[in-house]
Amino acid sequence: MKPTKLKRSFYNRPTIDVAVDLLGKTLIYENSGIKLGGRLVELEAYIGEDDPACHACRGKTPRNAIMYGPAGFLYVYFTYGNHYMLNIVTEKEGFPAAVLIRGLEPIYGVEIMMRNRNTNKPTEIASGPGKLAKALAITTEQKGLDLTRNKIYVVDDGHSPGDIWHSSRIGIGENGSEKLWRFFIEGNPHVSKMSKQVKESAEVYGAD
Repeated sequence: MKPTKLKRSFYNRPTIDVAVDLLGKTLIYENSGIKLGGRLVELEAYIGEDDPACHACRGKTPRNAIMYGPAGFLYVYFTYGNHYMLNIVTEKEGFPAAVLIRGLEPIYGVEIMMRNRNTNKPTEIASGPGKLAKALAITTEQKGLDLTRNKIYVVDDGHSPGDIWHSSRIGIGENGSEKLWRFFIEGNPHVSKMSKQVKESAEVYGAD
C-alpha cells in the first residue's frame, strides 16, 4: 500500500473510532527539515463536556477552545509544571473532543529523539505522553498546527497493529476511570507503564 496522509474526514468521526484506527499509523513531525516520529502504539480518548476527565468538562475556555473547533488540529497543553501533552482534535466542530497521544514506536530521527530525551534506550524515547512531546521537541508553540498539512501529520502505510486492548485512562484519578478509553497495542514495548489498577482493567478491545 502506498503511504497516504490522513485527511480531515478521518478525524471528523467519533473519537473512539479515531483512537482505535490511529493505532499502527505513523505520526511524523518535520522540524527544520528533519523528520521525527514513529508508529502510534497508545492513545486515550477524551469526549465532551460530560466526560469528567476531559478538559472541556467545565465548558469552553481560552485554553481548550481549539477542542471546539474543526477536527484534525493539534492541541498541546502543559501539565504538572513539567510535561507537554499532544492531542488531536476530533469530531464535528462545536463538540469538544480529542485523542491524547500516549505512546510512539520511534522510526524517524531516532538518534535525535534519543538526544532530546537524554536516553540511549529506544523504549524510553516515547513510552508516555510527556516523553513523546520532549522527544519530538513539541511545546505549546506548536498548538494549533493542522495535521492535514505538511508540518505534522499522520500516515497510513497499511501496517496492521495486531492485538488492540483497552483499559481505564492513566493519571485522571477516580472521575472517569470507569471508562475504558485508553487504547494500546498489546505487547508493544513502547507502551507506557501501567499501574496495577490500570492493568487489572485492561481487556481485549471488542471482546464479547
